[in-house]
Amino acid sequence: MKTNKKYEGNFFKHFMIIYDCREQGKVRHKLIDVMFIAVAATFCGCNEWSEMECWAIERHEWLKKYLELPNGIPSRQTIERVFDVIDPKQFEKCFAEWMKEVTGLKKKSVVAIDGKTVCGSSDESIGKKAIHIVNAWCSEDKLILGQIKTSEKSNEITAVPELLDMLFIKGCIVTVDTLNCQKGIAKKIVKEKKADYVLALKGNHPLLLEEVEEYFTYAEARGFNGEDMQYKKTIEKGHGRIEERLYYYLTDINKMESRKDWASMNGIGMVVRIRTSKNKRTEERSFYISSVKTIEDFAKGARGHWGVESAHWSLDVTFREDANKTRKGKAPENLAVLKRIAMNAVRKDQERHSKRSLKNRRFIAGLNTEYLEYIFSINFSLQDIN
Repeated sequence: MKTNKKYEGNFFKHFMIIYDCREQGKVRHKLIDVMFIAVAATFCGCNEWSEMECWAIERHEWLKKYLELPNGIPSRQTIERVFDVIDPKQFEKCFAEWMKEVTGLKKKSVVAIDGKTVCGSSDESIGKKAIHIVNAWCSEDKLILGQIKTSEKSNEITAVPELLDMLFIKGCIVTVDTLNCQKGIAKKIVKEKKADYVLALKGNHPLLLEEVEEYFTYAEARGFNGEDMQYKKTIEKGHGRIEERLYYYLTDINKMESRKDWASMNGIGMVVRIRTSKNKRTEERSFYISSVKTIEDFAKGARGHWGVESAHWSLDVTFREDANKTRKGKAPENLAVLKRIAMNAVRKDQERHSKRSLKNRRFIAGLNTEYLEYIFSINFSLQDIN
Protein backbone atom coordinates (compact mmCIF):
# COMPACT_ATOMS: atom_id res chain seq x y z
CA MET A 1 0.00 0.00 0.00
CA LYS A 2 1.31 3.44 -0.88
CA THR A 3 1.54 6.05 1.82
CA ASN A 4 2.34 9.73 2.18
CA LYS A 5 4.63 9.18 5.14
CA LYS A 6 8.38 9.42 4.90
CA TYR A 7 10.81 7.27 6.91
CA GLU A 8 8.82 4.10 6.25
CA GLY A 9 10.40 0.63 6.23
CA ASN A 10 12.78 -1.54 8.23
CA PHE A 11 15.84 0.49 7.37
CA PHE A 12 14.52 3.32 9.50
CA LYS A 13 13.31 0.92 12.19
CA HIS A 14 16.78 -0.58 12.59
CA PHE A 15 18.99 2.48 12.18
CA MET A 16 16.91 5.42 13.41
CA ILE A 17 17.66 4.35 17.00
CA ILE A 18 21.34 5.34 16.69
CA TYR A 19 22.11 8.14 19.11
CA ASP A 20 22.94 11.54 17.62
CA CYS A 21 25.62 13.10 19.84
CA ARG A 22 26.04 16.25 17.72
CA GLU A 23 25.35 19.68 19.23
CA GLN A 24 21.73 20.07 18.14
CA GLY A 25 21.78 23.85 17.78
CA LYS A 26 24.36 23.50 15.01
CA VAL A 27 22.83 20.52 13.20
CA ARG A 28 21.51 21.19 9.67
CA HIS A 29 21.02 17.61 8.48
CA LYS A 30 19.17 14.80 10.24
CA LEU A 31 21.34 11.88 11.24
CA ILE A 32 19.05 9.31 9.60
CA ASP A 33 19.04 11.33 6.35
CA VAL A 34 22.83 11.23 6.17
CA MET A 35 22.88 7.50 6.97
CA PHE A 36 20.25 6.68 4.35
CA ILE A 37 22.15 8.67 1.71
CA ALA A 38 25.42 6.91 2.58
CA VAL A 39 23.85 3.43 2.46
CA ALA A 40 21.97 4.07 -0.81
CA ALA A 41 25.06 5.63 -2.42
CA THR A 42 27.18 2.66 -1.37
CA PHE A 43 24.63 0.31 -2.96
CA CYS A 44 25.16 2.31 -6.15
CA GLY A 45 28.93 1.90 -6.35
CA CYS A 46 30.16 4.82 -4.26
CA ASN A 47 33.16 3.97 -2.08
CA GLU A 48 34.28 7.47 -1.00
CA TRP A 49 32.56 10.33 0.83
CA SER A 50 32.93 12.70 -2.14
CA GLU A 51 31.28 10.15 -4.44
CA MET A 52 28.35 9.89 -2.03
CA GLU A 53 27.80 13.65 -2.15
CA CYS A 54 27.90 13.72 -5.96
CA TRP A 55 25.48 10.80 -6.18
CA ALA A 56 23.05 12.41 -3.71
CA ILE A 57 23.01 15.70 -5.64
CA GLU A 58 22.05 13.83 -8.82
CA ARG A 59 19.42 11.76 -6.96
CA HIS A 60 17.99 14.65 -4.90
CA GLU A 61 14.41 14.25 -6.13
CA TRP A 62 14.43 10.50 -5.56
CA LEU A 63 15.79 10.92 -2.04
CA LYS A 64 13.00 13.39 -1.19
CA LYS A 65 10.50 10.54 -1.63
CA TYR A 66 11.86 8.96 1.55
CA LEU A 67 13.62 11.74 3.47
CA GLU A 68 12.75 15.26 4.61
CA LEU A 69 16.13 16.82 3.72
CA PRO A 70 15.24 20.18 5.34
CA ASN A 71 18.50 21.77 4.23
CA GLY A 72 19.17 19.92 1.02
CA ILE A 73 22.01 17.49 0.39
CA PRO A 74 24.79 17.25 3.00
CA SER A 75 28.33 17.95 1.84
CA ARG A 76 31.12 15.41 1.69
CA GLN A 77 32.58 16.88 4.87
CA THR A 78 29.25 16.59 6.68
CA ILE A 79 28.80 12.94 5.67
CA GLU A 80 32.29 12.09 6.91
CA ARG A 81 31.79 14.05 10.16
CA VAL A 82 28.55 12.18 10.86
CA PHE A 83 30.26 8.83 10.48
CA ASP A 84 33.07 10.07 12.69
CA VAL A 85 30.67 10.70 15.62
CA ILE A 86 28.40 7.65 15.35
CA ASP A 87 29.17 5.11 18.08
CA PRO A 88 30.68 2.15 16.15
CA LYS A 89 29.51 -0.41 18.70
CA GLN A 90 25.93 0.80 18.37
CA PHE A 91 26.20 0.80 14.57
CA GLU A 92 27.66 -2.74 14.65
CA LYS A 93 24.85 -3.90 16.93
CA CYS A 94 22.19 -2.42 14.62
CA PHE A 95 23.87 -4.20 11.72
CA ALA A 96 23.84 -7.54 13.60
CA GLU A 97 20.19 -7.09 14.62
CA TRP A 98 19.24 -6.43 10.99
CA MET A 99 21.07 -9.61 9.93
CA LYS A 100 19.22 -11.65 12.57
CA GLU A 101 15.96 -10.56 10.97
CA VAL A 102 16.86 -11.18 7.33
CA THR A 103 18.92 -14.39 7.50
CA GLY A 104 17.12 -16.96 9.66
CA LEU A 105 20.11 -19.31 9.96
CA LYS A 106 19.33 -22.97 9.40
CA LYS A 107 20.57 -25.73 11.66
CA LYS A 108 24.14 -26.81 10.79
CA SER A 109 24.85 -23.57 8.92
CA VAL A 110 28.57 -22.81 9.02
CA VAL A 111 29.49 -19.50 10.66
CA ALA A 112 33.13 -18.67 9.96
CA ILE A 113 34.84 -16.09 12.15
CA ASP A 114 38.01 -14.45 10.88
CA GLY A 115 39.72 -11.07 10.86
CA LYS A 116 40.70 -8.61 8.14
CA THR A 117 43.04 -5.63 8.41
CA VAL A 118 41.84 -2.46 6.64
CA CYS A 119 45.22 -1.40 5.29
CA GLY A 120 44.25 2.10 4.15
CA SER A 121 43.17 3.13 7.66
CA SER A 122 46.74 3.36 8.97
CA ASP A 123 48.63 6.66 9.24
CA GLU A 124 52.35 6.23 9.86
CA SER A 125 52.87 9.99 10.25
CA ILE A 126 51.02 9.95 13.58
CA GLY A 127 51.75 6.34 14.51
CA LYS A 128 48.16 5.18 13.88
CA LYS A 129 47.88 1.48 13.13
CA ALA A 130 45.38 0.10 10.64
CA ILE A 131 42.13 -1.08 12.18
CA HIS A 132 41.45 -4.81 12.25
CA ILE A 133 37.88 -6.03 11.71
CA VAL A 134 36.70 -9.45 12.89
CA ASN A 135 33.83 -10.73 10.72
CA ALA A 136 31.27 -13.48 11.23
CA TRP A 137 30.43 -15.01 7.86
CA CYS A 138 27.56 -17.37 7.02
CA SER A 139 28.93 -19.70 4.35
CA GLU A 140 25.49 -20.98 3.34
CA ASP A 141 23.86 -17.57 2.77
CA LYS A 142 27.16 -15.88 1.78
CA LEU A 143 26.46 -12.96 4.12
CA ILE A 144 28.39 -11.24 6.88
CA LEU A 145 26.37 -11.61 10.09
CA GLY A 146 28.29 -9.13 12.20
CA GLN A 147 31.61 -7.45 12.80
CA ILE A 148 33.68 -5.97 15.58
CA LYS A 149 36.86 -3.89 15.55
CA THR A 150 40.13 -4.68 17.29
CA SER A 151 43.26 -2.55 17.41
CA GLU A 152 45.32 -5.34 15.85
CA LYS A 153 45.14 -9.02 14.91
CA SER A 154 46.59 -10.25 18.20
CA ASN A 155 43.55 -8.81 20.01
CA GLU A 156 41.10 -11.05 18.13
CA ILE A 157 41.08 -13.48 21.07
CA THR A 158 39.23 -10.96 23.25
CA ALA A 159 37.08 -9.63 20.38
CA VAL A 160 35.65 -12.96 19.23
CA PRO A 161 33.60 -13.60 22.43
CA GLU A 162 32.17 -10.08 22.15
CA LEU A 163 31.22 -10.74 18.52
CA LEU A 164 29.62 -14.07 19.49
CA ASP A 165 27.44 -12.21 21.99
CA MET A 166 25.93 -10.23 19.09
CA LEU A 167 24.94 -13.32 17.09
CA PHE A 168 22.04 -15.78 17.25
CA ILE A 169 23.73 -18.99 16.09
CA LYS A 170 21.96 -21.77 17.96
CA GLY A 171 22.47 -25.09 16.16
CA CYS A 172 25.14 -23.71 13.81
CA ILE A 173 28.72 -24.92 13.30
CA VAL A 174 31.18 -22.16 14.24
CA THR A 175 34.68 -22.20 12.80
CA VAL A 176 37.68 -20.05 13.70
CA ASP A 177 41.28 -19.88 12.57
CA THR A 178 44.22 -21.19 14.58
CA LEU A 179 44.73 -17.92 16.50
CA ASN A 180 41.25 -18.19 18.02
CA CYS A 181 41.45 -21.86 18.92
CA GLN A 182 40.99 -21.06 22.61
CA LYS A 183 39.33 -22.95 25.48
CA GLY A 184 37.22 -19.97 26.47
CA ILE A 185 35.94 -19.49 22.91
CA ALA A 186 35.07 -23.20 22.59
CA LYS A 187 33.20 -23.09 25.90
CA LYS A 188 31.26 -19.98 24.91
CA ILE A 189 30.21 -21.52 21.58
CA VAL A 190 28.76 -24.71 23.07
CA LYS A 191 27.60 -23.59 26.53
CA GLU A 192 26.26 -20.09 25.88
CA LYS A 193 25.47 -20.03 22.16
CA LYS A 194 24.26 -23.68 21.97
CA ALA A 195 26.27 -24.27 18.80
CA ASP A 196 29.08 -26.60 17.69
CA TYR A 197 32.66 -25.75 16.84
CA VAL A 198 35.39 -26.83 14.43
CA LEU A 199 38.66 -25.27 15.59
CA ALA A 200 41.88 -25.32 13.57
CA LEU A 201 45.03 -26.33 15.44
CA LYS A 202 48.55 -25.01 15.09
CA GLY A 203 51.54 -24.06 17.19
CA ASN A 204 49.65 -22.05 19.81
CA HIS A 205 48.68 -25.36 21.47
CA PRO A 206 51.81 -27.46 20.87
CA LEU A 207 51.01 -30.32 23.24
CA LEU A 208 47.46 -30.72 21.96
CA LEU A 209 48.65 -30.51 18.35
CA GLU A 210 51.33 -33.14 19.02
CA GLU A 211 48.77 -35.46 20.60
CA VAL A 212 46.36 -35.09 17.66
CA GLU A 213 49.16 -35.67 15.14
CA GLU A 214 50.22 -38.81 17.00
CA TYR A 215 46.68 -40.17 16.82
CA PHE A 216 46.57 -39.74 13.06
CA THR A 217 50.13 -41.03 12.54
CA TYR A 218 49.10 -44.21 14.33
CA ALA A 219 45.83 -44.39 12.39
CA GLU A 220 47.64 -43.91 9.06
CA ALA A 221 50.08 -46.71 9.92
CA ARG A 222 47.03 -48.96 10.31
CA GLY A 223 45.61 -47.80 7.00
CA PHE A 224 42.93 -45.66 8.63
CA ASN A 225 40.97 -48.84 9.28
CA GLY A 226 39.86 -48.21 12.84
CA GLU A 227 36.17 -48.71 13.60
CA ASP A 228 35.78 -45.14 14.81
CA MET A 229 37.64 -43.52 11.91
CA GLN A 230 35.22 -41.68 9.59
CA TYR A 231 36.33 -40.74 6.08
CA LYS A 232 35.14 -38.48 3.27
CA LYS A 233 36.73 -37.45 -0.03
CA THR A 234 35.93 -34.55 -2.36
CA ILE A 235 37.41 -33.58 -5.73
CA GLU A 236 37.18 -30.15 -7.34
CA LYS A 237 38.42 -29.19 -10.81
CA GLY A 238 38.94 -25.71 -12.15
CA HIS A 239 41.44 -23.06 -13.23
CA GLY A 240 43.73 -25.75 -14.66
CA ARG A 241 44.12 -27.71 -11.45
CA ILE A 242 42.60 -30.57 -9.49
CA GLU A 243 42.14 -30.33 -5.74
CA GLU A 244 41.43 -33.41 -3.66
CA ARG A 245 40.40 -33.12 -0.03
CA LEU A 246 40.61 -36.13 2.22
CA TYR A 247 38.73 -35.71 5.50
CA TYR A 248 39.41 -37.99 8.48
CA TYR A 249 37.46 -37.74 11.72
CA LEU A 250 38.07 -39.77 14.87
CA THR A 251 35.63 -39.88 17.79
CA ASP A 252 37.37 -42.55 19.91
CA ILE A 253 39.36 -40.01 21.92
CA ASN A 254 38.53 -41.00 25.50
CA LYS A 255 42.21 -41.57 26.28
CA MET A 256 43.29 -38.12 25.12
CA GLU A 257 44.76 -36.24 28.06
CA SER A 258 43.78 -32.85 26.60
CA ARG A 259 40.14 -33.69 25.98
CA LYS A 260 38.97 -32.69 29.47
CA ASP A 261 40.22 -29.13 28.94
CA TRP A 262 37.93 -28.45 25.97
CA ALA A 263 34.16 -28.12 26.38
CA SER A 264 32.13 -30.85 24.62
CA MET A 265 35.08 -32.00 22.53
CA ASN A 266 33.78 -35.05 20.63
CA GLY A 267 36.42 -35.64 17.98
CA ILE A 268 39.65 -34.75 16.26
CA GLY A 269 40.03 -34.23 12.53
CA MET A 270 42.60 -34.10 9.77
CA VAL A 271 42.23 -32.65 6.29
CA VAL A 272 44.71 -33.60 3.56
CA ARG A 273 44.65 -31.19 0.61
CA ILE A 274 46.28 -32.47 -2.57
CA ARG A 275 46.59 -29.95 -5.41
CA THR A 276 47.68 -31.05 -8.89
CA SER A 277 48.32 -28.62 -11.76
CA LYS A 278 50.24 -29.62 -14.88
CA ASN A 279 53.19 -31.59 -13.49
CA LYS A 280 53.20 -30.02 -10.03
CA ARG A 281 51.72 -31.75 -7.00
CA THR A 282 51.49 -30.30 -3.49
CA GLU A 283 50.11 -31.77 -0.30
CA GLU A 284 49.32 -30.14 3.02
CA ARG A 285 47.74 -31.36 6.23
CA SER A 286 45.63 -29.47 8.74
CA PHE A 287 44.44 -30.67 12.14
CA TYR A 288 41.32 -29.80 14.12
CA ILE A 289 39.39 -30.40 17.30
CA SER A 290 35.61 -30.35 17.21
CA SER A 291 32.36 -30.85 19.09
CA VAL A 292 30.50 -32.35 16.10
CA LYS A 293 29.89 -36.08 15.88
CA THR A 294 29.90 -36.90 12.17
CA ILE A 295 32.36 -36.64 9.31
CA GLU A 296 29.75 -34.74 7.26
CA ASP A 297 29.53 -31.97 9.85
CA PHE A 298 33.30 -31.88 10.31
CA ALA A 299 33.96 -31.66 6.57
CA LYS A 300 31.28 -28.99 6.19
CA GLY A 301 32.84 -26.89 8.93
CA ALA A 302 36.44 -27.29 7.78
CA ARG A 303 35.59 -26.51 4.16
CA GLY A 304 33.08 -23.76 4.96
CA HIS A 305 35.58 -21.67 6.90
CA TRP A 306 37.40 -20.61 3.76
CA GLY A 307 34.29 -18.89 2.40
CA VAL A 308 35.10 -15.89 4.59
CA GLU A 309 38.12 -15.26 2.38
CA SER A 310 35.78 -14.61 -0.56
CA ALA A 311 34.03 -11.94 1.51
CA HIS A 312 37.36 -10.28 2.27
CA TRP A 313 38.22 -10.40 -1.43
CA SER A 314 34.91 -8.74 -2.36
CA LEU A 315 35.45 -5.98 0.20
CA ASP A 316 38.87 -5.22 -1.28
CA VAL A 317 38.10 -5.60 -4.99
CA THR A 318 34.45 -4.53 -5.27
CA PHE A 319 34.23 -2.06 -2.38
CA ARG A 320 37.87 -0.84 -2.48
CA GLU A 321 38.18 -1.18 1.29
CA ASP A 322 41.97 -1.35 1.45
CA ALA A 323 42.33 1.55 -0.99
CA ASN A 324 40.19 3.91 1.11
CA LYS A 325 42.24 6.45 3.08
CA THR A 326 39.66 7.31 5.75
CA ARG A 327 41.72 7.43 8.96
CA LYS A 328 40.14 9.94 11.32
CA GLY A 329 38.43 8.92 14.56
CA LYS A 330 35.51 6.51 14.33
CA ALA A 331 34.92 6.97 10.60
CA PRO A 332 37.08 4.02 9.39
CA GLU A 333 35.22 1.52 11.58
CA ASN A 334 31.80 2.91 10.66
CA LEU A 335 32.72 2.93 6.97
CA ALA A 336 33.59 -0.76 7.33
CA VAL A 337 30.07 -1.44 8.68
CA LEU A 338 28.58 0.62 5.87
CA LYS A 339 30.34 -1.45 3.21
CA ARG A 340 29.28 -4.72 4.83
CA ILE A 341 25.66 -3.55 4.87
CA ALA A 342 25.93 -2.76 1.17
CA MET A 343 27.67 -6.02 0.28
CA ASN A 344 25.06 -8.12 2.08
CA ALA A 345 22.15 -6.14 0.64
CA VAL A 346 23.32 -6.36 -2.97
CA ARG A 347 24.24 -10.05 -2.56
CA LYS A 348 20.67 -10.85 -1.48
CA ASP A 349 19.41 -10.26 -5.01
CA GLN A 350 18.86 -13.83 -6.19
CA GLU A 351 16.22 -13.01 -8.81
CA ARG A 352 16.83 -9.87 -10.88
CA HIS A 353 20.58 -10.02 -11.55
CA SER A 354 21.75 -13.11 -9.67
CA LYS A 355 24.22 -14.08 -12.41
CA ARG A 356 25.92 -10.70 -12.46
CA SER A 357 28.87 -9.76 -10.27
CA LEU A 358 28.40 -7.58 -7.19
CA LYS A 359 30.25 -4.81 -9.02
CA ASN A 360 27.79 -4.92 -11.92
CA ARG A 361 24.77 -5.04 -9.58
CA ARG A 362 26.01 -1.88 -7.88
CA PHE A 363 26.53 -0.25 -11.27
CA ILE A 364 22.96 -1.09 -12.33
CA ALA A 365 21.59 0.29 -9.03
CA GLY A 366 23.43 3.53 -9.76
CA LEU A 367 21.74 3.80 -13.16
CA ASN A 368 18.28 2.53 -12.30
CA THR A 369 16.43 3.78 -9.20
CA GLU A 370 13.78 1.07 -9.67
CA TYR A 371 16.47 -1.57 -9.13
CA LEU A 372 17.84 0.42 -6.19
CA GLU A 373 14.35 0.39 -4.65
CA TYR A 374 14.22 -3.37 -5.23
CA ILE A 375 17.47 -3.82 -3.30
CA PHE A 376 16.03 -1.79 -0.44
CA SER A 377 12.74 -3.70 -0.53
CA ILE A 378 14.28 -7.18 -0.24
CA ASN A 379 16.42 -6.05 2.66
CA PHE A 380 14.46 -3.34 4.46
CA SER A 381 10.88 -3.43 3.07
CA LEU A 382 11.26 0.14 1.84
CA GLN A 383 7.90 1.59 0.77
CA ASP A 384 7.53 3.26 -2.63
CA ILE A 385 5.57 6.41 -1.78
CA ASN A 386 4.93 7.77 -5.24
